[in-house]
Amino acid sequence: MDVALHRPCSSLLIVLLLLIPPGLGSRNCSDQDMEDENGEIQLEEILKINHVLSESEEAIRSATAQNGQTSSNVKENEENDKKLQETNNDSNWNSQDQQETVKSRQEQEMEEFYQNGTKILKRSRDKRLRKDRGYKLLVKAADFGSSKAMERIAYALLFGDQLPQNVTAAKDLFEALAENGSHKAQTALGFMHATGIGVGFNQPKALVYYTFAALGGNFVAHMILGYRYLNGINLPQHCEAALVHYRTAAKYVADNVALFGEILTEKVRLTERAENLSSNGEIMDLDLYQYYQFIAEKGDLQSQVGLGQLHLTGGKGIEQDYEKAFYYLSKAAHGGSTNALGFLGKMYSEGNEIVPQNNETALMYFRMAAERGNPIGLTGLGLAYLYGKGVPVDYEEALKYFKKAAEKGWVDGQFQLGVMHYAGLGVKKDYKMAVKYFHHASQAGHALALYNLAQMYGSGTGVVRSCLTAAELYKNVCERGQWTERFLSAYFAYKENNIDSAFLQYLFLAEQGYEMAQSNAAYILEYEQSALLSQIDCYHMALIYWNRAAAQGYSYARIKLGDYYYYGYGTNVDYETAAIHYRLAAEQQHSAQAMFNLAYMYEHGLGAEQDLHLAKRFYDLAAETSTDAYIPVFFALCKLGAINFIRSIQHTNVSEVWKHASLDRLLWPHWDLFLIMILTLLLAVLMAYRHV
Repeated sequence: MDVALHRPCSSLLIVLLLLIPPGLGSRNCSDQDMEDENGEIQLEEILKINHVLSESEEAIRSATAQNGQTSSNVKENEENDKKLQETNNDSNWNSQDQQETVKSRQEQEMEEFYQNGTKILKRSRDKRLRKDRGYKLLVKAADFGSSKAMERIAYALLFGDQLPQNVTAAKDLFEALAENGSHKAQTALGFMHATGIGVGFNQPKALVYYTFAALGGNFVAHMILGYRYLNGINLPQHCEAALVHYRTAAKYVADNVALFGEILTEKVRLTERAENLSSNGEIMDLDLYQYYQFIAEKGDLQSQVGLGQLHLTGGKGIEQDYEKAFYYLSKAAHGGSTNALGFLGKMYSEGNEIVPQNNETALMYFRMAAERGNPIGLTGLGLAYLYGKGVPVDYEEALKYFKKAAEKGWVDGQFQLGVMHYAGLGVKKDYKMAVKYFHHASQAGHALALYNLAQMYGSGTGVVRSCLTAAELYKNVCERGQWTERFLSAYFAYKENNIDSAFLQYLFLAEQGYEMAQSNAAYILEYEQSALLSQIDCYHMALIYWNRAAAQGYSYARIKLGDYYYYGYGTNVDYETAAIHYRLAAEQQHSAQAMFNLAYMYEHGLGAEQDLHLAKRFYDLAAETSTDAYIPVFFALCKLGAINFIRSIQHTNVSEVWKHASLDRLLWPHWDLFLIMILTLLLAVLMAYRHV
């Protein structure tokens, strides 16, 4: 376009030259010769020719002048072309820069909305705050096109977590995200096809989605595939394949634990709450929490340390809050609590947004606690010498402090001793000793000890290689990942009678292989009612998850399987299979209920040949196993004794027995005298009563 602006001069010249007939430039002379020779040229033709000539001459002169100017200003025109092109290029670049600036601002604003919304959802368990601020920020981020925000919103729609539950809308959003390669959306679609929620049951399609999600780096999908390969669920049972999937997810969890520490998430078993049984994973009620706050403010050291530790780690349903943790631990430390001193040292050693990282202050608190024999302080000093945090690296000193902490039963001390023996730090490398210490720490649930043990069993380092043991250990580590937080939201939904939301969240966790989630999902299917559950064959689906929970060693689930086969819930009545499940629960988990049920089946010959002696044996075992079984066992034995007595009478000739019976032998010598005495006493009582 720019060049065309300067071309009309030369173009005009070419056009004008083409318009001039050949020889027209010498026409004046030729015209005069023709007049002289012929005299036949008319005036009009001469005028026309002269008119054209004059116009042509003027055009030629003007064109020649322009051509001269062009030839003289070629360089100037070229320079103008370049300047104009540069100007246009600059304007184009400026417009692109402006567009990129606007785009970067939008992306930055989108990321801010997403991060702020995510922080609120992670750190707050206030339902109103999560809904009014957390998800509103995510919706704004989604409006800017944030796929991560869309993923969270889709999950919230699926589970009804702070947003109205809408499975169909969630499915549509997941499908759109999955087309763009979202591994989280692929995992969700796999879950929906595997369970038939929102779509038809389609296990092959579910496996395809899970596989692509795992290839995309989704750790939940790795857990699901690991669980399925380990147990042969819709896949050939393959321990090595399970090991690969579980190892991938476990490494991610272990890395997070090593960097940020383990955040404890409470898991509530609905079957135990329903039966008023004790539960180690009970969530602290608000009234109890406020009571602890009250007595902590009054100076109770135990409450101060407890609240500080709960806020530091986020246990018992209490949200993690470093400010409150520091407040309560400081009060307890001033009151003389050595545990509080140790925890304060830990906070300064690790650092957070409330307490800045400071090795000197951390060492001060650790030393104060260690001098009083506190294992937290001893472990802290050991870590300081091991990694040179505020002091020179000294493996011997580190080993000394870790041993003292381990002798007091402190898990971190045992774990660090395992690390030192494994790596040969300050001691000779000894894999067997490392396994010993890792095993002790793993018994208390130390995530990194479990991970290290899994690595050793997976590679056969210091132990005989065992794929099954390694896979189970990796599974245990995976189940401590951040996704366990869904247990809390599921439980809160259940408490608020939001059955559909609780059920889907427990079902999603059950797909990942959590035994407690499997039993909770089965419990809801059996005992609760809702709009979503009305569309499901509850007994059949509950049977599946009771079976999966029982396979992981939960005795209540094993008994439930026996009940389902006994009564024909979700399957055909099968007394033999019911008896097998009761026997497994009795022998493996020592369940008193299973023993009682098995005794009843032997008593009536259900699923096995009738055997009253074996029935009595299992009744007795049930009473010995649990004091709660005393009363039902007493009545069952009375019934069994009565049946035995009646049957013995039916098979006995009474006249023959009386004929050959000797009362002195059956009762005791001089029985007649005792009988007279008893009758006399009864007569005296009757007489006395009559006078009254």
